[in-house]
Amino acid sequence: MNKQEDTAIFAGGCFWCMVKPFDSLPGVEKVVSGYTGGHVANPTYEQVCAGTTGHTEAVKITFNPELMPYEKLLQYYWQVTDPTDAAGQFQDRGDNYRPVIFYNSPKQKAAAEKSKAELANSGKFDKPIVTKIEPAAPFYDAEDYHQDFYKKDPLRYSLEESGGRDNFIKEHWSK
Repeated sequence: MNKQEDTAIFAGGCFWCMVKPFDSLPGVEKVVSGYTGGHVANPTYEQVCAGTTGHTEAVKITFNPELMPYEKLLQYYWQVTDPTDAAGQFQDRGDNYRPVIFYNSPKQKAAAEKSKAELANSGKFDKPIVTKIEPAAPFYDAEDYHQDFYKKDPLRYSLEESGGRDNFIKEHWSK
């Protein structure tokens, strides 16, 4: 059997907090923190944080679609982001923290749009679902010290997570 591989790119606030939810899922081969959607090649963290490059912090997930279908990744994505907040995510504010699903094929675009519509019609939220669905742009890996941050600095990671994401997940998805 040939091993299949595909990629998904999701933005949902600080990329430090977006790695762990996907990292241990079956069929996920790798999760990389990085920047996408901007107009500067090879941006640095400092440039992205300054808001001058147009990039969004995101994660690039390499996965085996036979073991983890893209549609299932979308379900996980909705559970770890606030799809009603276009101005950032939780304590992370600004355009570089906006929630975006970056699709790399017509099939991914259709799946993302269907998933978003289903969420909007679910009644789970009393505000509109504002997460953008945009074509994938060049993805630039973040600096090494950002990769696997939750493993490298668990204490700081737990402080980032307690900035609202954990409470949001419990409030909306634990029922």
